[in-house]
Amino acid sequence: MTSIRVDISVQRDDFTLEVNTDIALSGVTALFGSSGSGKTTLLRSIAGLINNTQGSIRVNNVVWQNETEFLSTHRRGVGFVFQQPSLFEHLNVKKNIDFGVHRAKAPMSPKQIQLMLDLMGIQPLLNRMPWQLSGGEQQRVAIARTLVTNPNLLLLDEPLAALGDDQKSDILPFLTQTFKQLSIPVVYVSHVKDEIAKLADHLVLLESGKIIGQGEIKEMFTSLDLPLAHALDAESVIETEVTDYDENFGLVRLTLAGISLHVASPPLTLGSHVRLQIFARDISIALEKPNNSSILNVIPVIIDSLQQQGKSQVNLRLLVGNSVLLSRITRKSALQLNLKPGDSVYAQIKTAAICV
Repeated sequence: MTSIRVDISVQRDDFTLEVNTDIALSGVTALFGSSGSGKTTLLRSIAGLINNTQGSIRVNNVVWQNETEFLSTHRRGVGFVFQQPSLFEHLNVKKNIDFGVHRAKAPMSPKQIQLMLDLMGIQPLLNRMPWQLSGGEQQRVAIARTLVTNPNLLLLDEPLAALGDDQKSDILPFLTQTFKQLSIPVVYVSHVKDEIAKLADHLVLLESGKIIGQGEIKEMFTSLDLPLAHALDAESVIETEVTDYDENFGLVRLTLAGISLHVASPPLTLGSHVRLQIFARDISIALEKPNNSSILNVIPVIIDSLQQQGKSQVNLRLLVGNSVLLSRITRKSALQLNLKPGDSVYAQIKTAAICV
């Protein structure tokens, strides 16, 4: 399964969803947008849970639906996880997961199941009842119960929406590792940008029932043509490699395009890849590399483009190797430095401002 061709129109009361696109089915694809943008309607259409959809959905050469055919959800081979975990209260965790195994046409192998349980951190929970689990633990079990059915495609509809911030922080690392290790493509709906930044490889941006942009997450977050780059919390998402750890100062050294970055963090596995989130407001610009500064991360970049934001600010799109950083500075500073596309400058990033 490489991509899904979606050409549909859905009318619900005074809302219309119109989508004509190919959605990549590798890694995690996020459907992102504000409430009412059409994310869940699109996801449920892909799942076959909306039967008044006009148009067609096709995966490779297999028609899921068109004017004359409509495959039911179970025949599409998808697994669907809702906002609420909906575990069987009279069954413990193991029996909840066994239910998923028994209802699957071709369940995961025992080896795959054990790997998934380890990745999701569920092994210690197997004998507990649902009421003995936290909200985050319950949702992990619900996702595991769906995964053991070995779906061709995993669909998640805001699975963390009912959780508090601490519970989200607990579950996100489990999801990140599980999605990386298992080869099941994922389509993930959320209106929370931080979730998307941590989990997604690809992004489909919806607004008022239409797709206004789609592509790799790092490009979508930093495109000056899209609203994400103009939000108050605009940020960059970059992939780095762990190269060292300074135990004396508690700093991990990461490499980006051959350039070192220092991040305050517990030790990380050498050679592992780490995704960083850096807010645009936390990147300042210098024409020359400062000799005496408290800022450890000063890296050479090239200005790709810049765009005024309001009366007082300017967004800069900065290139460092194959990665892109987004910086937001005052319009006065941009004018004083005479910044323009093609300029070679230095991006200054406070170590404490980088989110791992």
